[in-house]
Amino acid sequence: MQIIDLVQGKYNIISVIGMSKNAGKTVALNELLCEAAGKDMVIGLTSIGRDGEKQDIVTCTEKPLIYVMEGTYIATAESLFNCSEAKLEILEITDFRTPIGRIIIAKAISPGYVQIAGPCSNSEIRVVAEKMLEYGAELSIVDGALDRVSSASPTITQATILATGAVLSRDMNKVVEQTVHRVNLFHIEEERDDRIKAIAKTAFEEKKVTLIDEAFTPKTLSIKTSLNAGKTIGEAIEASTHTVIIPGSFVTKTAMDITSMTKHYRNVNFVIQDATKVFIDHRDWLLLNKLGLNLKVMESINILAVTINPYAPQGYYFDPTLFKERMGTYLNNVPVIDVMEGCEF
Repeated sequence: MQIIDLVQGKYNIISVIGMSKNAGKTVALNELLCEAAGKDMVIGLTSIGRDGEKQDIVTCTEKPLIYVMEGTYIATAESLFNCSEAKLEILEITDFRTPIGRIIIAKAISPGYVQIAGPCSNSEIRVVAEKMLEYGAELSIVDGALDRVSSASPTITQATILATGAVLSRDMNKVVEQTVHRVNLFHIEEERDDRIKAIAKTAFEEKKVTLIDEAFTPKTLSIKTSLNAGKTIGEAIEASTHTVIIPGSFVTKTAMDITSMTKHYRNVNFVIQDATKVFIDHRDWLLLNKLGLNLKVMESINILAVTINPYAPQGYYFDPTLFKERMGTYLNNVPVIDVMEGCEF
């Protein structure tokens, strides 16, 4: 199975994200670009963060380069424009600014390696992805930086590819556990009630924690963020509370503090924007489920595939066949692809 077969004709803006550095995200991205070239698809490419440099500026380790075909559209910071081997024709200099310059939209007029660093905000990422479609791209790909799963948010992209690998742990079972947990978060149940969704939309826009009772009457709390406010939220929950809307991040401490303050939380749905806002590890997630905490999202994340990298830069590796089989056993509804067997340029 090719990754591009999961995308072509179905989506026009997707993301590729990684569980950590060296999980194989850039390899997966190159595989996708290679497969798209084989089908003569015109691609648009940008990034949250920076990618495509020869050496990681944090770890000082060698990185896979990003190779694009002639005709590919690129949105990157102006300071990286001349770092690319591919010749680029400037189409637009946007008003979006980053620490390394304004974002330029360009078209590759020759094949070659490129460096990409896109806008800083999610809304700007969405805009440049749409602009590349307007210029002629059939598919815009957002490259997610380290731990920046925000590009998988449905407010930015329509679907995502998750890269994972041996780098997460020397224990294969732990790698599988962490990856499956991430995928399960992406599949958190959606809130379907239009009355709740209407109130939630306002709460997210105003960034207000909002309680909704059985009569669908909203009540906002005078707190700026849910972080470190779990006890305040728990104290505000009453027997009549039906739903609590939580803008921003939802972390373990907030959830645990809520459960410690009231027994009524078991009858409440806690609604967040999407799973990229959840920062709860696997074991705490299992505990919260046992405690009866009910979490919903406004939109679930459409995960197209999980790509695996059996090799770690520390020198150890997993048996590729066993790793793929074990991951597939727990992700039976999500395709698992070993990108280290992919095409080469």
